[in-house]
Amino acid sequence: MEELSVSTLTGILGFGLGLIFGATAQRTNFCTMGAISDMMLMGDWNRFRAWMLALAVAILGAQGLHGLELVDLNRSIYLNTSLGWAGAIVGGLVFGFGMTMTGGCGYRTLVRFGAGSLKSLVVAIVIGIFAYMTLRGLTGLARVQFESVTNINLADAGLASQGMPDMAAAVTGMSLEAARWALTLAFAGGLLWFCFKSARFRASPRNIVAGLILGAMVPAAWYATGVIGYDEFEPAPLASLTFVAPVGESLQYLMTFTGSTINFGVAAVGGVIAGSFAAAKGSGTFRVESFADTGDMFRHMIGGAIMGVGGVMALGCTIGQGLIALRCTGHQVLLQPLLVSQLLLPRRLGRLVRRRAAMQQRRRLARQKFFRFVDFRAIEAFQPGDLIHRQGGEELQETADIGVFGVAPVLPVFIGRQHLRIEPYRAIGGLAHLDAGRRRQ
Repeated sequence: MEELSVSTLTGILGFGLGLIFGATAQRTNFCTMGAISDMMLMGDWNRFRAWMLALAVAILGAQGLHGLELVDLNRSIYLNTSLGWAGAIVGGLVFGFGMTMTGGCGYRTLVRFGAGSLKSLVVAIVIGIFAYMTLRGLTGLARVQFESVTNINLADAGLASQGMPDMAAAVTGMSLEAARWALTLAFAGGLLWFCFKSARFRASPRNIVAGLILGAMVPAAWYATGVIGYDEFEPAPLASLTFVAPVGESLQYLMTFTGSTINFGVAAVGGVIAGSFAAAKGSGTFRVESFADTGDMFRHMIGGAIMGVGGVMALGCTIGQGLIALRCTGHQVLLQPLLVSQLLLPRRLGRLVRRRAAMQQRRRLARQKFFRFVDFRAIEAFQPGDLIHRQGGEELQETADIGVFGVAPVLPVFIGRQHLRIEPYRAIGGLAHLDAGRRRQ
């Protein structure tokens, strides 16, 4: 039998890892923006701790491979001597705002597409087009010029890479390996302590499994491209999981299949979609979903466009920059607050946009004099969360963005023994306040 080429072999491995990633993310509802929403809106830190657990596992696994000299992480794009600080800041903020508009980041878009979301298909296509334009196309020239002006060459300071170990060794006089393991154990140990100090998280096997499996996918991907895919005569680029530029490469691969060669990233994108589809079908959660209206479509398209641009500028999405780059203990650790601002600040700005749209909708309904009944309109663009199955049935993960419009001043509604109180005069930002409590009739 003819031996498989390196590109084909890494493609098979990429598809397999993507399959596991997509299925796990779909079944556990692993979502970066959802984790932030849970913290801010419901005080629930479990999904955020799952994300931190995945980061700790990724750091330990990747640094273990590097320490055993199985993979040279310095060959990755994240640890060269060109410090792209401005691209990380600008790209991260732009990507975060786009993520808020679309209801999820790059990998979450693929997971939702696999679970039946047609609007996520549109977002994925737009992300891919604008990512490829920024990488090698029309807007690529502006990106290259921006980087040439803002990037800092650390080689001038005598550093071999932009990794934290190199910086720590230069400052403290420690050996490079000692600095590497000190930082690795400090960061990973701190994250593990943060995760498992919570009794609620320890009692959440779904979030623990999500963190362990998805975190393990990162070093597995490095091993696939750096060890199994290594060939002196046909070397495959050292890469791991990221879902911005590979989405654009996937579109190009689909259009030029007969003249193209598959790579790890393209195969991983296909694997995530297939894994999510299989998990959704198997659990009975597959639902075809489309846009609510033209405004909803435009918001998602704009969000996808700026995610594609921002993701390339920042060298990755919340997985590529969050789990992949941070696991290298590179300069991105210094920019860890940026990772939070990438999610929190754009989300706050996104709320202002959505709040204004909600108030406009409310005024429009008021003019139509529909105050004699309650009109509940859950605008699709306002729902970044997913309905997921738990032991008690389906429950909403994120409740911040349900719009309620056209509410009469006083309208108590009794359903069985459940009393629903509606208090529009306590509305914040134009949205009515709903409060449900049990009452005896």
